[in-house]
Amino acid sequence: MQIHVVETGQTLSGIAETYHTTAAEIATANELPDPANLVIGQALVIPIEGSYYTVKQGDTLYTIGQRYHISAAELARANGISQYRPLQVGQRLYIPPRPRRAADFNAYAEPRRRVSEALETDVRKAAPHLTYLAPFSFRIKRDGTLARPPLDHFHQITRDNHVVMMLVVTNLEGSQFSSELGGLVLNDNDLQSKLLDNIIATAQELGMGDIHFDMEALPATDREAYVRFLHRAKARARAAGMMMSVAVAPKTSAQQQGKWYAAHDYRAIGEIADFVVIMTYEWGYSGGPPMAVSPIGPVRRVLNYAVTEMPPEKIMMGQNLYGYDWTLPYQRGTTARALSPQAAIALAAEHNVRIQYDYRAQAPFFEYTDDQDRKHQVWFEDARSIQAKFDLVKQMGLRGVSYWKLGLPFPQNWLLIEGNFRVRKRA
Repeated sequence: MQIHVVETGQTLSGIAETYHTTAAEIATANELPDPANLVIGQALVIPIEGSYYTVKQGDTLYTIGQRYHISAAELARANGISQYRPLQVGQRLYIPPRPRRAADFNAYAEPRRRVSEALETDVRKAAPHLTYLAPFSFRIKRDGTLARPPLDHFHQITRDNHVVMMLVVTNLEGSQFSSELGGLVLNDNDLQSKLLDNIIATAQELGMGDIHFDMEALPATDREAYVRFLHRAKARARAAGMMMSVAVAPKTSAQQQGKWYAAHDYRAIGEIADFVVIMTYEWGYSGGPPMAVSPIGPVRRVLNYAVTEMPPEKIMMGQNLYGYDWTLPYQRGTTARALSPQAAIALAAEHNVRIQYDYRAQAPFFEYTDDQDRKHQVWFEDARSIQAKFDLVKQMGLRGVSYWKLGLPFPQNWLLIEGNFRVRKRA
């Protein structure tokens, strides 16, 4: 796979000719609604075997080979050039496809009252690229029973694609995670036993292979109680032949305080769970000021801490499949609008603005003025930002990636999964 960033004056046919493919193949792969109307700065995934690299000042076959994990001799052979002749700035080299490492991929799907046609379509498209599907969520009720989400055709989709369905258990009440509900469950053994009975029975009834706990806003005083609860849950899941996984907040130290962090003990949870989803997103969030949702620096800092507390092969890096559109100037109490990467590109095209890229955050953004003369700033994800995260997963030897959430079209992401990894199928 090749990532190409559209420059001024370029057309899809011209780009296709550069990479020895067709405009139709690029348009189909990237689901371009109007192939004649490309956006300057838009990142396209070119569906070819291998990729190309343009030589920069100071490059050698050895340094380029190190970047792509290929020997200088093999790189020279692939391009029909001498291994010992200096390269020319601007020279284009073909990089043969490299062996892909295996990785797990999970995606949450959040139906509201029913599974919409758009969500089901997105689940069907994503399923070939997934190890797990996580319908969000089975809510704990105060009597130890579970409120179920609608599942519709999810069972058939997962069976057809050898995807493990996860039973996602949360302490959500209304639209908020409930500290009080979490405390009730964690400190009442009889209620816990009833809850675990219902969880296992529900998972068996529905043919789910993983019990996934996403319990948030727990009081710091319940840190040890949560660990004890997870021990009980893991024993029950193992006895039933199921995995048990846990979602945790993005911490950078064991002492990190705050209602989202204090009760999540990375070391203990990493020892208990089969794998852990770290929610490495929402630095830029709907109620905050405009910025990248998952900037690479903060993501890396969280993961650097995580691998000191748990094995990297248990860690699933969280990744957002959405961005936000903020109205400027940002005012506390206002809410940004969520949008998909495809919708962000369409918005840039509508307002005829260039998409820019913040290399420090490794994230695309743009600004526009609406028809009421209000300025906006949009941060979202594209092929470049996803590739930067995939490189991090490979460098750190992580288990894989977990996405929040399906229903927001992002075709480039699924193309890049197949270009970078072999998706493990555990069902």
